[in-house]
Amino acid sequence: MSELLLGGVAASALAAEFGTPLYVYDELELQARSRAYLAGLESYPEASRAVYACKANATVAVIAAVAGEGLGADVASAGELAAALRAGAAPESVIVHGNNKSDADLSAAIEAGCGLVVVDHMGELDQVERLAVAASRVQPVLVRVTPGIDADTHQKIRTGHHGSKFGFAAADALDALDRAGSLLHVQPSGLHVHLGSQINQLGTYAKAVDWLVSFIEEHGLGELPVLDLGGGLGIAHAPGDIELEIQPSMEAICAHLTDALIAHGLPMPELVVEPGRSIAGPAGTTLYRVGSIKRAADGTVYAAVDGGMSDNPRPALYGARYTAILCDRPDEEGRTVYTIAGKHCESGDVLIERIELPELHPGDLLAVPATGAYNASMASTYNQLPRPAAVMVTDGHARLVQRRETVEGLLAREV
Repeated sequence: MSELLLGGVAASALAAEFGTPLYVYDELELQARSRAYLAGLESYPEASRAVYACKANATVAVIAAVAGEGLGADVASAGELAAALRAGAAPESVIVHGNNKSDADLSAAIEAGCGLVVVDHMGELDQVERLAVAASRVQPVLVRVTPGIDADTHQKIRTGHHGSKFGFAAADALDALDRAGSLLHVQPSGLHVHLGSQINQLGTYAKAVDWLVSFIEEHGLGELPVLDLGGGLGIAHAPGDIELEIQPSMEAICAHLTDALIAHGLPMPELVVEPGRSIAGPAGTTLYRVGSIKRAADGTVYAAVDGGMSDNPRPALYGARYTAILCDRPDEEGRTVYTIAGKHCESGDVLIERIELPELHPGDLLAVPATGAYNASMASTYNQLPRPAAVMVTDGHARLVQRRETVEGLLAREV
């Protein structure tokens, strides 16, 4: 009888030892995807680097696996910074994001010696100046510019359109660069663009490159030493989804940027990319135990699992699609159509709207793949449900990397 293996470990053994719901991360997959980014960037003629977007999954062991391959870290809070540093990311490799950074966020970054702060609004320049003075440091910054490009992705994860809450309009970005250049403890180091998440068309990146190169040429910004193209490369969550290969995608983006810079007679800045989902997503699987199974009046057959929107809010937030595998019969053909529901008090708590699976029974173990990104990092304690444990699997071995939350732990915050 076949059985689903994750990183060489039987899914049933993982569930028996660590319980469910359970986040399972494949260390070799994390490492291979990190190396694919570095391999793709090698085609760029000048300096380049990749920094892992910790918002995708800030589990320390996940960041450590990526940082161990030579990637830096992209953080959006003092908490993500602390996780990245604990994971071993070099402070100078860290890029700091956020559209409303607090003094605590920026102080932590500046005092740690983070390499770049991405400035998102004009007032932040004075904020960085004030805090850099206190830290006796000159802080390099990137100016985030919004090019007005509508990425072909869900509207809630687009960030480069004209109505985005992130970054400066083009004219304001020029003012921000001028202002940064006038401050004694701020060093304007380049431009940053991020178009959104789950992008599956390389043409979207080509549009961004063309816009940036024209913007740089038109306004005489060729001497800026850094150009950050952000991240957003999409992955396949379910059968039929498009997923672009990492290395050839990076090579195509590098080639387009190189050709555009040469055509416009511009120098080549250091190129930075910020992958997150495309590294962590396919490396993660969530295990659930099936509980109730019932048929609704309209004929829908619900199979409810012991987690749901608290450990994976993406289907409820923006209709994300997933698939599932019955762990003890992974190769058996599906004959029954199920809706996989969570256990929360919400009609919208549905993980998978429709999937054909072998006949399910209470106690069966289901695996939902491609859940390594924006699941743990967006998890909640809705209905006071403790957040799952997490394990790292490598070559047939599993180790606990994040303890399961407890009800006692939830109540410990009460005063």
